[in-house]
Amino acid sequence: MGADNQSRGLHVPAASGPSRKRVLILGGGFAGVYAALHLERRLGRRDDVEVTLVSRDNYFLFTPMLHEVAASDLNPSAIVISLRKLLPHLSFVEGDLTGLDLHARTATVAHGGLDGHSHTLSYDCAVLAMGSETNFFGKPGPRDHALTMKTLGDAMLLRNCLIDRLEEADADCLTEGGKRPVVTFVVVGGGFAGVETAGAINDFIHGALPYYPNIQHHNVRVLLVHGGKEVLPELGEDLGAYTHRKLIEHGIEVRTGIHVQDVTEAGVVLPDGTRVPTKTVVWTAGVTPPSLLASLPCEKERGRIKVNERMEVPGFPGVWALGDCASVPDLTNGGRPCPPTAQHALRQGQVVARNVCSALKGRPGKAFRYKMLGQLAAIGRRAGVARILGLKFSGTVAWVLWRTLYLAKLPRLETKVRVALGWTLDLLFRKDVVQFIGPRELDQLTLPALPLSSHQQVRQVQGLQPQARH
Repeated sequence: MGADNQSRGLHVPAASGPSRKRVLILGGGFAGVYAALHLERRLGRRDDVEVTLVSRDNYFLFTPMLHEVAASDLNPSAIVISLRKLLPHLSFVEGDLTGLDLHARTATVAHGGLDGHSHTLSYDCAVLAMGSETNFFGKPGPRDHALTMKTLGDAMLLRNCLIDRLEEADADCLTEGGKRPVVTFVVVGGGFAGVETAGAINDFIHGALPYYPNIQHHNVRVLLVHGGKEVLPELGEDLGAYTHRKLIEHGIEVRTGIHVQDVTEAGVVLPDGTRVPTKTVVWTAGVTPPSLLASLPCEKERGRIKVNERMEVPGFPGVWALGDCASVPDLTNGGRPCPPTAQHALRQGQVVARNVCSALKGRPGKAFRYKMLGQLAAIGRRAGVARILGLKFSGTVAWVLWRTLYLAKLPRLETKVRVALGWTLDLLFRKDVVQFIGPRELDQLTLPALPLSSHQQVRQVQGLQPQARH
């Protein structure tokens, strides 16, 4: 396999000597990357330790701004940072984690598409930060016919789908009486991702209409369906109610207390049998732990790896789990599991990095303790909601706070500059309606017989992996 790898020009970590400790970080999200950042500062230049990050993508994605890519407020490259540039002193392997043996201390990573292959990486210490997957609640309809909003590919695909719908409607569909399904957009899930996505879709569509003279504002329908009593339940009933009112003011229909029964090629089916004809459904109704976790022999809590207060996996020394894939006790909230937020994940990464360094020295680690400062959401039309240190903000003030705080949290100065420039251009000019994925490619991506994730579909269009039926 070594000769084959060299012929393909692939990079894998060099073989470690018998005295060299190997630290493996599995996952390139907030938890994994921030653990890697702190380990690089502490261990990156040492010869006796090799730290390797394994990630499906070779970049770190700043997911809180994902909806702004879908709304054409930012270019896709503005919210991604090369992992090789971000972590120059660590080893990196791009690939999908396909196996993990906690007893043998090995991880199996596959890459290369249909003609690909696998690598078995051994470790002395492992940091499990594998994130989460979209939860379709066992329904094949949403999995096969809805878009998701978890990856950069998802946001790019949604943006191109929105433009494709406008092009289709402006050409002839409105005059043929097919206006409602073509320019009806349904978002399922009223949490942060759902509300921000619905607001982004609404802003983009109405901002682009000046270029589509045959479509009127009243022709467009954006519908947000949420199973709970109020949207944004994490921020409390008052801010949730405010968000509900503002979304309606912006022209978005909001239906709460409704769980979508099914999603078909023709639209959305509600519990009472009502059908909402649409060609565009975005599913943001929740997340679930990666399916790989089910095969691990460690204790689980609601599918997530159960860890102690130091984020150690009981029964497996030298293994830590954090982020969305782990059930980390919140010592500031009676030991309840920490919520799956970016602010928890990045701070867990920092603590795990320190604990790994302590373990390499034979010392005990420290407990994770963090009290959430607050949460913010952008809800469209330069409005937002926020609860910070117990104080509530709404409207333009909350929107400015959202942009200011997230701009400050972006890694690297060049990323901050790109985002700031993108926002400035968005304030000065109208929406960009360039369609990077053509109608023919979009038709191929939405075939019911191809139940692939949006990320995989976009990679196919870009020629990064061949198309295959499952």
